[in-house]
Amino acid sequence: MHGISKNRIPTLFGLLAGVAFLSTLPAHAAHATTPPANVENGRYLARAADCEVCHTEEGGTPYAGGRAFNLPGIGVMYAPNITPDKTAGIGAWTDQQFVDAVRKGISPGWKHLYPAMPYPAYARMSDAQVRDIRAYLATLPPSAQKTPENSVRFPFSIRSFMVFWNILNGPASSYPDDPGKSAEWNRGRYLVEGPGHCGDCHTPRTLSFGLDSSKTLGGSPVNGWRAYNLTSDKLSGLGAWSDQDLAQYLSTGHADGHGTASGDMADVVGHSLRYLNAQDIHAMVVYLRSIPPLRTEADLVERKTPPAGDSTLPQTTRGARLYASACAGCHTADGTGRQSSFGTITGARSLGADNGRNLVQVLVQGSGMQTATGVQIMPHFTGGGLSDRDLADIASFVMTHFTTATPHNMEQAVRDAKQAP
Repeated sequence: MHGISKNRIPTLFGLLAGVAFLSTLPAHAAHATTPPANVENGRYLARAADCEVCHTEEGGTPYAGGRAFNLPGIGVMYAPNITPDKTAGIGAWTDQQFVDAVRKGISPGWKHLYPAMPYPAYARMSDAQVRDIRAYLATLPPSAQKTPENSVRFPFSIRSFMVFWNILNGPASSYPDDPGKSAEWNRGRYLVEGPGHCGDCHTPRTLSFGLDSSKTLGGSPVNGWRAYNLTSDKLSGLGAWSDQDLAQYLSTGHADGHGTASGDMADVVGHSLRYLNAQDIHAMVVYLRSIPPLRTEADLVERKTPPAGDSTLPQTTRGARLYASACAGCHTADGTGRQSSFGTITGARSLGADNGRNLVQVLVQGSGMQTATGVQIMPHFTGGGLSDRDLADIASFVMTHFTTATPHNMEQAVRDAKQAP
């Protein structure tokens, strides 16, 4: 913290004089009135913060909680109900209690939240902005759905320990704009580091489960998937992307030459980023461009572009024949989406990076994304007569057909993906 010079420390006389002066003011002048909350701004910020995804179980009522977060070595946590129900939700909370929970990680009764709730990032929002989110949530239909009890291992089950975690890892706070940077850069920093909380997935964790500031946005495994490097590195990050491609990917979930978002990133695009206006998407691009390059070996992949046309598909391997029968109907031999551009996979980092981790996850778990034109679905291939070896062979073929990666232990990779949270 910056020191305070002695000549700025008020004297006792000055303090007493100030108190005496305030006591002579009318009550409405001495106590500033909190401006009314802006519901529409709250809706926008709730989407920017991706609240619905985390607080909605699969197929459940939006914002009614119940989504399980399986944290290896820690246990299972469930997102709470944040609808305005007064018993099961947050309807009985005061605005200040909501602000404290979102920005400080402290809910009513001095109950410390776990950082699965990204309050260190949300602390970048102001009290007024968080009150706007509360005002929007108050307009939702209340749900009486009860949140399951967390199943957290000792010593993580002792919530009071979060006091020490906060000392080490946050929460942060809102900060003023950097006068040396453009308005777009400052807005982009706010969105990426604040409500967007991009670092919570794309930054590796330390031994204390805090974000590793030495590897900010350098990529990290999350829930069995790979959250890729977002720094400006040209080989393992976003440095080789054009501004247009990056803006298109963020706002739609797809950019030709870079593939389509899947897994958790598909949820982020479908429920959050696609609702941001073009100016904010551009601001995020401007800020991401400024992140110092960080080389991440797991995210390195050299792409290959097969010749166009179905006749170019090699049939000499088992994986190639399986791809021809199970995949080429949508993705064709050269990786071009047949029914939709979202099916175009050429150039996608997921086809080879980190031993094809995300490719295998898609084959095993599938993926779906809400878009402006409906839901784009990649079905999973588990069951239906395909064995672990079949999936491993498909993944191996895709990796070698579209990238220069060398697959290894792919059947084990398939089994690992099936056991992922």
